[in-house]
Amino acid sequence: MKEISAREAKNNFGRFLDLAQSEPVRVTKRGRAAGVFMSEAQFQRLRGAAWEQMDATMDAMRKEAEAKGLTDEILEQMLSNES
Repeated sequence: MKEISAREAKNNFGRFLDLAQSEPVRVTKRGRAAGVFMSEAQFQRLRGAAWEQMDATMDAMRKEAEAKGLTDEILEQMLSNES
């Protein structure tokens, strides 16, 4: 991953935007990582992948709960007993 200082990003913003179109760019401030700048397309891919992963995790949890006999009715009952 390319790395650029916040000052360099500010002073050469057009170049900075161009760099981020091909790969994410780490932005540093005072020698420490401050953030990562990426293209909109890359951001949308990451966002989609995160949603897919969360959906798969939730599906696996639902299947495990069902296999262990946890139903919606039992869950509602458990939650209503918590005051």
